[in-house]
Formats: sequence, structure tokens, C-alpha cells
Amino acid sequence: MPFLAPSPLETLKARYGERYRWLLLTALMVGTIASIIPSTSVNVAIPAISAHFDLGQERAQWITSVFMVASTVAMLVTPWMLARFGYRATYAWSIALLMVGGMLGGWAQHFELLLLARLAEGAAAGIVQPIPAVVILRAFAPHEQGRAGGMFGLGVVLAPALAPWLGGLLVDGWGWRSTFFMVVPPCLLALWLAWKLVPSSGPQSSANVPMGASAPPRLDVLGLCLVGVGTVALLNALVAFHHSHLLAALWLGLALGSLTGFVLWQLRVLRGGGQPLMDLRLFGHRPFVMGCIVAFIYGTAMFGSTYLLPVFIQMGLGLSASAAGNLMLPAGVVLAITIPLVGRMADTQPTHWLVSLGMLLLALSFAWMLWAGPGMALWLLAAGIALGRVGLGFILPSLNLGAMRPLPRDDVAQGSSTIGFVRMLGGAVGVGLCGIVLEWRLDVHAANAALSAEQARMLAFHESFAMLTALCLLAFVAATQLRSPKKPAS
Repeated sequence: MPFLAPSPLETLKARYGERYRWLLLTALMVGTIASIIPSTSVNVAIPAISAHFDLGQERAQWITSVFMVASTVAMLVTPWMLARFGYRATYAWSIALLMVGGMLGGWAQHFELLLLARLAEGAAAGIVQPIPAVVILRAFAPHEQGRAGGMFGLGVVLAPALAPWLGGLLVDGWGWRSTFFMVVPPCLLALWLAWKLVPSSGPQSSANVPMGASAPPRLDVLGLCLVGVGTVALLNALVAFHHSHLLAALWLGLALGSLTGFVLWQLRVLRGGGQPLMDLRLFGHRPFVMGCIVAFIYGTAMFGSTYLLPVFIQMGLGLSASAAGNLMLPAGVVLAITIPLVGRMADTQPTHWLVSLGMLLLALSFAWMLWAGPGMALWLLAAGIALGRVGLGFILPSLNLGAMRPLPRDDVAQGSSTIGFVRMLGGAVGVGLCGIVLEWRLDVHAANAALSAEQARMLAFHESFAMLTALCLLAFVAATQLRSPKKPAS
């Protein structure tokens, strides 16, 4: 099969010359955009999906949470897959799984099948998304990495910018199922670009075993099971807390036990000379530790708000799905303008300063929502959302560079998957937390006879945004400790 025919890295470099690394980054950018679309476009359709399947907020949040859980766990598999199968096979099969998941979700007649589709989409997205960071840090010189990250980010932010807007139009025009099929065209393009530009070889250092070695690396199945059980148990603990503190405590105990077992098992694998799913030696680098702390809280706030904002606009303000997409579109445009500019700054400026400023702007954006209500002008609401996206524009190109530049070159793939795992774990917690806190506060205020139904809803949403504001301020404090060496201008 021509698609499976080997295309070594050196062959592609010779074919395309000096521009090859930029072409490769573009090819990976298309696949990453495809992997981001399901995480943003479907959020606009959640109220319609909830009505179709008769779901409450607690069950509806699993539409997003199951995607996040699958992405979180799958990110740890990326280094092993790159070493075992190479760049092209890992990338192409993941994109194919993403496309199948999208079509399955669009055809689903039962909620359980819909969740299975989201599981497939999330697993594919989790494998794909760490790959570009590996390429940027391995293929580009240090003075080009910020520019490469900015260029890549410019393309990637078009997905969260346009997907909610297009998703809203599709929901209003053709129903919620159409949002799942949005992923098919970019997946087909990504597969074609993979055949043309992505090398069949893989980074030898990503698994500490050379490509083509007689003994390929073995997947740490036990570690994968432990971290998967721990992540699912943690989210179930959040859901159960609203109904039974005892059940929540049992789920939390299982989560802590599983994640503790995961850490102990990874240490044992390291001592035995094997390849762990997560190399805990990475946490010996202080900037990496600080980057992981920021990534977790930032993931909680960013993904939590990505879930909460469309729901707030529709349920809280009573606007349509297309109106929700329209309100979020200017924020995406602002982010697309901000991110390449900050990418260039990341080549010369201390990354802890850029990330700290971004977290502060994100906190201000959520605080802005505390005054949002039916009487607020829509342009002011859009401006508040855009302010947060400016903050994301400062964080996205800077966080990975600040956290991973101090790592040895051979640890870059492990570092990328680890910090991606931490960010997505925070995102999974954030989506679950926003859904549960919103449901909890809705119930509390609905029981208050002095409040109208509209007042009760607005108070519940405002308290949810207050929680996100506090989390961002906490991440701001951690980001000030993310100190990496200042890079001289080239």
C-alpha cells in the first residue's frame, strides 16, 4: 500500500529542502485542528443533546468529560506509539480513529453509543496533540521555537474560534448530529498530508529504544490501567459528592489509591531499567514541576470555561446556539492575532512573565462574567470573553517552552506527553467541577422562594465563574515561579 510505504525523515528532508520542517508542522497542525474540533463544537450542542436524550446537567457534563478522560489517559501512550510505530502510523491511525468517532457520534441513537463515540474521539485527540510539541523542540533551533509555536498556535486557535460559531449554525439549521460530522473534512485532509509529509520513522529517544531494534518497547499496560481507573474514579467522586458524601469518599479513595499505585509502579519500572509510562525523573527539573502545576490549574479553568460559557449563554441568557457561537467568534479572532505575536516574544522574553500575565487576564475575564446578565450589552459580554482569549494567547506558546526547554533532548517526547496529561487531567476535573457546581448551586437557589427562576440561574452561573476566577489567581501565583532562562534574540 503506498500510504504504508516507508518515507524516512532524511528522504523527506532531501525532497523538500530547508522548508521541510515548516511543511511538517503544517501537516501536524491540520490533524491537531481536527482533534480540537470535537472538544469545542459539541459544547454548543450540549443543550440540544440534553433535550434529545432527556439529560440533567450531571449526565450532560459526561459528553465533555468522557472526551477529556480519554484524551488525558491517551496522551501518556504517545511516546510509546512514536517509538513502536513511528510518526506517520501513530498520526494517521489516530486521525482515522478520530474520524470514525465523529461519524459514530453523528449516527448514535442511544446516549451510551454517543459516549462511546466521544471516548474514541478523545483517545485519538490525546495521542495526536503531544506530537507537534515534540517536533517543535526537536526540529527547530531554540531561537525559532517561539516563532514555530506561534505559527502552529495561530492555526490551532482557528478551531476553537470557528468551531463553536459553525457548530451553533449547524445546530440551529440541521440539528446537533451535524456537529459531529464537522471533523470528517479536516481528517481527510490530515490523512493526505500524512502520506505526503509525515516521516515513517520516529524519535529514537521517545522510548529510549532505537527504531528498528529487535526488541520493541513494551507498553506499560498496568500503569495505563491504574491511571485510567484513577482518572475515572476522580470524576465520579465529583459527581457523587452532590448526592452522597459517603459514595464520593469511596470514589475519591479509589482515585487516590489508583494514582498512588501508578506512581509507585512507575518508580518500580524505573528501578528495574524498564520504560515507564511516565518518567518521574522529569520532576527533578524545577521549571517542569512549576509548568505542570500551572498546566493543571490552567486546564481546569480553560476547559471548564469552554464547557460553561456556551451553556451560560443559552441557559442563563436565553440566547440561541448560533448566538452563542457568534459571541465566542470575536474572542477566537483576538486569540489568533495574539498568539503569533506572543510566540515571537517567547523567543526572547522570560516565559514565566508571559504565562503569569496570561493567567491574570484569564482571571479578569471570568471576574467580568460576574456582572454578566440579561441586561448586559452583547458587545460587553463578547469583550469579556475576548479578554480571556488574550490571556490564552500569552499562555499557549509560552507554557510548554518554559517547562520543557530545561529538559534533555532525549526527554522531550516524555515531557510533552506528561505536561499534556497534566493539563488534560485538569481539564477533565474542570469540566466535571463546573457541571457539578452549577447543578449544586442551581438546586440551592431554586429552593429559595425569594428568588425567581431567572435570578436563581444567574446566581448559580455567577458562583461558578467565581470559582474559575479563584483557580486562575492560584495559577497566577504558581506561574510566577515558572522561571526559565531568558533566551537571547537571534
